[in-house]
Amino acid sequence: MSLSFKIQTANNLEAIDFNPDGVHAIEVKSLNVYYGSFRAVKDVTLGIARQKITAMIGPSGCGKSTVLRSFNRMNDLVAISRTEGEVLFHGKNIYEPDVDPVEVRKRVGMVFQKPNPFPKSIYENVAWGARINGFKGKKSDMDNLVEQSLRRAALWDEVKDKLDQSGLSLSGGQQQRLCIARTIAIVPDIILMDEPCSALDPISTLKIEDLMRELVQDYTIIIVTHNMQQAARVSDYTAFFTLTDNRAGFLMEYGDTTQLFTNPKEQVTEDYITGRFG
Repeated sequence: MSLSFKIQTANNLEAIDFNPDGVHAIEVKSLNVYYGSFRAVKDVTLGIARQKITAMIGPSGCGKSTVLRSFNRMNDLVAISRTEGEVLFHGKNIYEPDVDPVEVRKRVGMVFQKPNPFPKSIYENVAWGARINGFKGKKSDMDNLVEQSLRRAALWDEVKDKLDQSGLSLSGGQQQRLCIARTIAIVPDIILMDEPCSALDPISTLKIEDLMRELVQDYTIIIVTHNMQQAARVSDYTAFFTLTDNRAGFLMEYGDTTQLFTNPKEQVTEDYITGRFG
């Protein structure tokens, strides 16, 4: 599946702010997001490391989910939203007029806070997303894609004998893994996860976390979470967002997760991760 704009090679990506591996999956430059006259995100600049897990943390309302949704233009679906600045994907600003947001979302998939399987069979939950995104293979090819996607989502062994049953019949944790399989089936470069475990029990949460560590071998993963322990467990890099005096979210600190949690550079970061505010 090709984008409707030219893709540059990784070697052409320009390092900007934080570039631990020499290559960015996404670069953000001076990002501002508005809802009407309210500025929700102020002057965010960062680079997301390729094939790593980056966690976004911070108090409620600090703009981290808005920043996450800017990576695949989901904010466009809010009529009063407006985005300024650049979000570079393979060197191309995805907010330029010639970029089709639907094509962007094929390459930058998303898993939401609440599991949202379609009211279809388990098989069709995976297959339908692939079909609407241009899959042209034979029935046997689709069977293979569904199986491999469910295997990658660590769900195949639990559902292989009931693929014709409704995805809504699964437990909450299984439904979330089904949504991950659906995302994998469209072969994205990047997977965005917005609080993917907040509605799940501890056992299901650990399964999702283990799955993220497996998937990052092939995908770049960006996760928004309020769970400090989760961010510390699963992520390679962490971005801490907080609020300005006029309630706009901004990036306070960004770096290696271990360093940020054990020796943060900013006092406000330490206060947040130790529970003194937020």
